[in-house]
Amino acid sequence: MNSYYLWTIGCQMNTADSERLAAALEQMGIEPVEKAADADVIVLNSCVVRQGAEDKVVSNLAWMAPLKKSQPERIVALMGCMVGPKSDELARRFPFVDVFMRPQQFGPLLEMVGDRLGVDWEGCVGPLTPSRPDVTCHVPIIHGCDLMCTFCIIPYRRGRQVSRPVAEVALEVETLVSRGVKEVTLLGQTVDAYGYDLPDQPNLADLFTRLNDIDGIERIRFLTSHPKFMTQEIIQAVADLPKVCEHINLPVQAGDDGILDEMRRQYSRAEYVDLVGRIREAMPEVALNTDIIVGFPGETETQFQQTLDLLSELRFDKVHCAAYSTRPGTIASRTMEDAVPEDEKTSRRRRVDSLQEEIQTEINARLVGRYEEVLVEGRRKGKWQGRTRSHKLVFFEDEAYHQGELVTVKIERSSPWSLQGTLAVEAKFLTR
Repeated sequence: MNSYYLWTIGCQMNTADSERLAAALEQMGIEPVEKAADADVIVLNSCVVRQGAEDKVVSNLAWMAPLKKSQPERIVALMGCMVGPKSDELARRFPFVDVFMRPQQFGPLLEMVGDRLGVDWEGCVGPLTPSRPDVTCHVPIIHGCDLMCTFCIIPYRRGRQVSRPVAEVALEVETLVSRGVKEVTLLGQTVDAYGYDLPDQPNLADLFTRLNDIDGIERIRFLTSHPKFMTQEIIQAVADLPKVCEHINLPVQAGDDGILDEMRRQYSRAEYVDLVGRIREAMPEVALNTDIIVGFPGETETQFQQTLDLLSELRFDKVHCAAYSTRPGTIASRTMEDAVPEDEKTSRRRRVDSLQEEIQTEINARLVGRYEEVLVEGRRKGKWQGRTRSHKLVFFEDEAYHQGELVTVKIERSSPWSLQGTLAVEAKFLTR
């Protein structure tokens, strides 16, 4: 047993979980391969936030059955949000799966692998910091969620909020820097609730301050924030600390107070608008992203129009829009009828996407002619690509090697989705 294959779908938390499991397996001497058929250990990291994601997981699981049959000693594992406290039904549906793991609970698989190898896995596996990280890397700082939004399955699958101590996070970031990482993204389902459960109750601003002092880290990002926890202290820390990027993901989900109440979002439209205003007052050039759910149970055309009006008013840099789908086990699935027709959901999602494309076109066009600091993440189709502090994707051509560098790029062309530019002669940040 010497190889593993790991497939991941879903949010950045899932990506981070996979990176940590990979680190554990590699510490046990098991190396990654690119094809499931070549692996002794196959792991699928699942997501069930949307029906489409769950369907992809089920489809990929179906492909694993013949692989298991052809090589019975092969280990097949399912992890992530598809796995709840009880896995009896999953075991019935997928009898070829050897082990089921809830998010962050790697022990069952590592124990099985250890038994096959004849080793004590706990004696082999140390810190789960990724061993071969990219220029950018995810760092989970708070697991779980204490909020109970009616549409969301996450609290039932990832459990209550649990924050990692500041010193532990700082040590991980220092280790990542020693391995070549230039940018970290601090992760949490409600990342701005960080620290509330710790004995000395540090907050996200305190963590920013500590990480900002680490030599070698160039940028610090964070997601996903919840409006309920976005305090003025956090806002000011983002504005004041040079390494924390002026880029905030702040899901609103809907623009109508009635729908927000049904979702149990714990803020009103007016409170959200006020929060955005305070953020922009502290950081006039901040990039704001948001999430929208259309077709929530009972959402009328008038209520949906409130969402469109909010997007037109606040003009976000990016909007992720999804049609509502019932998640079994959520409050909405138990108490609300999913009555908005699917074709109407699709129509509303397209209207949001169309409006947002216009807004992004206008926002990005204003960057043409400006010089932007770009962290180069790699090459794609012969061009270098990277992101600005505001998370705009930038492409430029140059023969020299720039992986992991901070460069200055003059923006020459724009689209709703990315920017094209040329490397500036002066290797310094000129203007924002």
